[in-house]
Amino acid sequence: MTFIRRAFLLIAFVVALPGAAFAAEFRAFDQAAFAAAQAEGRPILVEVAADWCPTCRAQAPIIRQTAADPAFATMVVFRIDFDRQRDAWRGLGARRQSTLIAFAGARETDRAVGATDQRRIAALMRSAVQ
Repeated sequence: MTFIRRAFLLIAFVVALPGAAFAAEFRAFDQAAFAAAQAEGRPILVEVAADWCPTCRAQAPIIRQTAADPAFATMVVFRIDFDRQRDAWRGLGARRQSTLIAFAGARETDRAVGATDQRRIAALMRSAVQ
């Protein structure tokens, strides 16, 4: 491999690394993992979503894009399947899909239902890290 090609690959890797290193962690909702993240005091976003929900589909890329910001590097985003995890979303007081709930550790900081505005979702997520 030539020196120029190696240098180019190294630069590409270094440029790509910050975005990858600072992305929030995305997980399927699990009560034990959620409780552990709360006990650690981590910022948390709970996304109550259904595959068939158009609002949920609109929220997903906004959440992923926002979560790539280094400010959310320690955040855990838990996705609750609205159709399969009824006890989980009911336990958090959600009533429908497209509900987003932010926590700073065990303390709920904000909640929105049906939000698809990037600024609103980002503000909700920021409430968990402040």
